[in-house]
Amino acid sequence: MTTADWFSSPDDATERLAATGYLADPATATTAYLAGALEKPLLVEGPAGVGKTELAKAVARASGAELVRLQCYEGLDEARALYEWNYKKQLLRIQATQATGDASSWDETHDDIFTDEFLLTRPLLTAIRREEPTVLLIDEVDKTDVEVEGLLLEVLSDFQVTIPELGTVSAVRRPFVVLTSNATRELSEAVKRRCLYLHLDYPDAEREREIVSSQVPDLDERVAGQLVTTVARLRELELKKAPSIAESVDWARTLIALEIGDLDDKAIADTLGVVLKHASDHDRAVRELRLRR
Repeated sequence: MTTADWFSSPDDATERLAATGYLADPATATTAYLAGALEKPLLVEGPAGVGKTELAKAVARASGAELVRLQCYEGLDEARALYEWNYKKQLLRIQATQATGDASSWDETHDDIFTDEFLLTRPLLTAIRREEPTVLLIDEVDKTDVEVEGLLLEVLSDFQVTIPELGTVSAVRRPFVVLTSNATRELSEAVKRRCLYLHLDYPDAEREREIVSSQVPDLDERVAGQLVTTVARLRELELKKAPSIAESVDWARTLIALEIGDLDDKAIADTLGVVLKHASDHDRAVRELRLRR
């Protein structure tokens, strides 16, 4: 099995991720380095909007690898995660064989229609079969049913998939695997044992200010400080959905677009819709922050 050179050290991970626009703290850089060096899947857990998915994308950009994404949701099954057979194409082949009067046995027909030609690969199998460097993102794994985790165990343990009609397909080159979870439910111990673990939370004010400034360099430094302070206050409220880092960046871009040079009460109230997406959150923020229009 061929392995890929992902990062040569935690410092290398920090530098190369930063070059893609992702500012990793020491724990994130170290864990990303270890995930590649030890060839272990990386489970990243934390609230929505703290950069879990973006980390996988940044690893792909930094390494020049292809990103293969499995978006998890309730009701996800093997056919959507792993593979399924192209039944319509198989039926056409059977009908064509019958139309030509070919007296082939069923065993021969069976062997003919259960081949790569009729296989529809889904993200897990696609990542396993790729010979080029690949980052496999299994996004929001906590949204799936518990049974789906069983599909992941063979992949996460041995980087292989068993297809009854074809046998076992093993990875030629191990992908860099990132699983993300918003912790809406506890994942099984079997999955956790196979992964390195990283918890991402909202960054402190200094780190978030660095992120916002790196993404929106035209934003005045004083306004950036006001924005980060306001976002931190919003996250302290009991909201349905706290502002994410991406929404902080969107807010910064909004202030630039509106040429707002001071984030006062009116500016905050007028642009809250950029960071708060529920009417009840908006009302609570206006009330709790005592905003004056």
